[in-house]
Parts: sequence; structure tokens; C-alpha cells
Amino acid sequence: MEEHKTTVAKLASQVALFNDTKTPFRIYHGSTLSTRQSSRQRNKIIDVSLLNHVLRFNKLEKTVFVEPNVPMDRLVEATLAQGFLPKVVMELPNITVGGGFAGTSGESSSYKFGLFDRTIRGTELILGNGDVVWASADKHRDLFFTAAGSCGSLGVITLLEMELIDAKSYVELQYIPVDSTQDAVRQLRKYQKEPDVDYMDGIMYSITSGIIMIGRLTHDTIPGKVQRFDRPQDPWCYMHAEEVLKKIQTSKTDYRETIPVQTYLFRYDRGVFWSGLRAFKYFVTPFNRITRYLLNPFMYSRTMVHALHRSGIASRTIIQDYGVPYDAAEEFVRWTDERTGIWPVWLCPVKSAPRDERSFSQGNNIKDEMLLDVGIWDMGPPDPHAFIQLNRDFEAKVTELGGMKCLYAHAYYTEQEFWDIYNEKKYVGLRKEYHAENLPSVYDKVKVDLQGVAGGEKSERRVESWSEWVYNGFWSTWPLGGLYGVASAAKGLLVPSDFLLKK
Repeated sequence: MEEHKTTVAKLASQVALFNDTKTPFRIYHGSTLSTRQSSRQRNKIIDVSLLNHVLRFNKLEKTVFVEPNVPMDRLVEATLAQGFLPKVVMELPNITVGGGFAGTSGESSSYKFGLFDRTIRGTELILGNGDVVWASADKHRDLFFTAAGSCGSLGVITLLEMELIDAKSYVELQYIPVDSTQDAVRQLRKYQKEPDVDYMDGIMYSITSGIIMIGRLTHDTIPGKVQRFDRPQDPWCYMHAEEVLKKIQTSKTDYRETIPVQTYLFRYDRGVFWSGLRAFKYFVTPFNRITRYLLNPFMYSRTMVHALHRSGIASRTIIQDYGVPYDAAEEFVRWTDERTGIWPVWLCPVKSAPRDERSFSQGNNIKDEMLLDVGIWDMGPPDPHAFIQLNRDFEAKVTELGGMKCLYAHAYYTEQEFWDIYNEKKYVGLRKEYHAENLPSVYDKVKVDLQGVAGGEKSERRVESWSEWVYNGFWSTWPLGGLYGVASAAKGLLVPSDFLLKK
């Protein structure tokens, strides 16, 4: 802990200097799972990338102190070595503890524990004036709950205390076919009441075909049915689940298998759910077992996110998670199909927090105890205005249904629409009270240029210079942007590179 205290003291002095000179600054983590553009200037950052240690366990209370830049895979390795697991483990291994708390993160145990921030007992923050405080439900309560989900806009997170559960070696996964989203919700309602269930999620492959996966921690294996997803020769998880669905429909029998617990927790890493399929389509590459094996190094989330940012394709991709009430899930999925035809979609039930303990990102719109997270990931319309309007329509539909969107992604609200959902008065008051006004606000971090689609008239387009014409032509010409992104990611595999900092 002494090394941690020394590092925090140095960071706090930097923050105090920024405060004295009224210099706006950003927090730099060294990596990101957000799809938002996030380049930073080297002389206007607080670099927390070295805060990447698992520090101290309390086995009696089943808690651990963790620095914010610890990624999920290293966290799981460290906790398993002590006989524990985090209550909620996000499915992509490079999501960090701090990112999970400051963003909006959940997974297949969230039906029981809620979003990731609900598993955090307290957090150490450097305030905007350089002071260091510990915030929890008991001390600096409003700061603690509003810092959760507000994208690091209230202070610099430097330490978190996390709750744990007892670990087991495997997850026994039960597959249940469903013929509609309504049927999927019915199954989720049923199994969330069973005390031996630890994990639940599902995939809808079409409006009439999907599968729910029910996980139970165990030390035992089913003979001949141990499945992995993390080796080059293994199937991608969503494809395997679809094959299991076909077997069940043919045989009309129950299907269960055991999966090593680390493999289960990061089962969607290879191919990043099914986003890797889009990469094969983009480059007009055959999608089969051989090509997936040969291109396997490029198919993990760390590499794919790097390529997505460098390629410029992120700005034309729908990567969104929307939480809607159980009773509205069927309507929302049908609406999504009618508007986009995007399949598959991911289903993950999430328990809402009590109203006075909700993270910032849950907003004021949620009334139900349970939400169904619907993950929608695919390329959007090529026309920028149509793309923006579609995303705005998604946001309006979710608001109408009493749901929420995850703020790790682009947000297409006007500022007024945004603050109609989130508590502006409380948030602005906390920004002032805790000296956070040199940090970008949460709206500034999530907003996009609406290009005149909403929030004012479209500005007149000025004449492009020759260099701008060449630059824009490069990024809009298939497949140049994609090739650049892949080349940058390939270089990053050999020599870890930094795509967040401006050169």
C-alpha cells in the first residue's frame, strides 16, 4: 500500500497544479473499451495507467482492494488464487475495474447483484483541487453513487474496495431453447428465483428462435462434456450455442455441459460476441473454421477494439446496450427488428438498484426492479444523417419504454434531452462542491456532433482544402480505413502501442 500512497500523492499534486492554473484535463488509463473517440493531449492528462495492482484481500469479509486500471482477466486470476471470484465479471477481459465502476457494466450475474458498481463498497478519489477522499455509502454518499456511472467526471478514481464470492472450478451451463423474446423473459423470471443459479443470459438469433443459458458454479464436470472457447481451435461461444440449439430442437432433450470458470467468464472475448463476423464481411473474407483459426490473433477484444478505433469505423457502427423493463422487452426487440433487421441480439437480465443508491447512468427513468439488457451491435446506415437519426430513435424508444442506455457508447441526445433523463441539478452541484469543473462533464464525454439532425440548424459546409479532401477520401474509401486499423492492431500485437494519446 505504501507504493500506492506514493503514486496517489504524486497524482494529487498534479491535479492540484491543474486546479491552480485552471487547466482543463482528462484522465488517461492506457486503454479503453468505450467506442467513443477519446484521444488525449499529453500535457493535459492525469496518467493513472500505473495504478494496476490487486493490493489486499480481507478473506473474512470477502473483499479486496483493487487499483482502477486492473483488467478483468488479471482480477479473476488474482481472486481465484485466493479462492474467490468477483460478484460481477464483465465478459471482455480488458475492461478495467475503474472503467466498470465509472461506466455502465453488467454481465450474467447482474440479475442477482446488479451492475458492477453495486459490488463496490467504496472508492478513493482525487478531487479536482488535489484533495484525496474515501467515498462510500456512509461517507460522501452522494459523491460515491454519482461517481458510479458518470464516466470519471467527478474526480480521479485511484482505489476501489470490491465484494467477492466463493469460487468454484467450473460453470455447469444449461441451454434452454425459446421461440420469442417473451418466452425468453418467462424463462429468466423462472430461473432467477432458483437459489442454485449463479449466471443467466441469452441470445436471440431471430424473432422466433433463441436460447437462454443458465449457469451454476460447480467443482464437478459432466463426463465428456467439458467445453472451452478460448483456444484457436475452439468454436466461438455464440456459434456453439446456436449448434446446441439445433441439437435440442432435433433431439428434444435437455443439454448441459461444464465450462472452466475462467473460460465461461470471458466466453465472448474471441470474436467479441459476434462482432468478429462483421470484420470478415467487411473484408469479404470466407468465414469458416480454417480462416477463424488463421486469423485468431486478431479476434480478441483487445486487438479488435484497437483496430476499431484506428480504422474510424467506430463512428459508423451501432454498438449499444439498452436496458428495458421485462414487460417491454418483446416490443423493443420487435421494434429493433423492424427498424434494423439486426441479429443476433444479446439478452442479459439486470437488477435495478434502489432509487437512492442508483448510479448516475441509471438516470431518473427507471421504475421496474428488473431490466433486460438488449445488446445491439452491427454496422449502421452509411448515410451520416440516417445513422444519427436511427440512434436517436433507439434512445427515444428506450426512454418511452421506461428503460436506460449504457453510457460507454456514443450518445445522440441533445443536451436538453440528456438532462431530462439525468439529474442535472444534483450532478452540477456535486461538480462544484468537489472541484471537478476542470474535468470534462459527463455530457461532454458522451455527446456526438448531431450534424443538424437535432439541436439546431446544420452549419453551412465550408470548402474543403486539398489535404482535407484527400484525408476524408481516404477514410471513406473501402477498405482503406479497415486496412489501416488492422495494420495498427497488428503492430500493437508485436509492440504494444497507444492509440489514445495524440502524437
